[in-house]
Amino acid sequence: MVLKTPYEMAADTAKRFRKVRMAKKMTIKELSLRSGVPYSTVRRFESMGEISFVSFVKLTSAMGEDQEIDRLFAEPIPQTIEEVLCDNCRKNGIPR
Repeated sequence: MVLKTPYEMAADTAKRFRKVRMAKKMTIKELSLRSGVPYSTVRRFESMGEISFVSFVKLTSAMGEDQEIDRLFAEPIPQTIEEVLCDNCRKNGIPR
């Protein structure tokens, strides 16, 4: 498992975000107007990965991708095999 720095993770997220925006055929200017996030902030985010979380949520929502934010930390990640087994038992109605 290769660990990334926070800056690498932010830059990778920004690249994926830009791809989604472009796939939706939205310009930075249009996204800025729809979201209320300044044009310069959107550009900085897409080029450097720097943005406040609230602005990120506004941009994500303006692109119709609210579910992406809702999925963040929605399910705890099992840390042990026991947690995985217990979770599978609960999902299948099997008492543990």
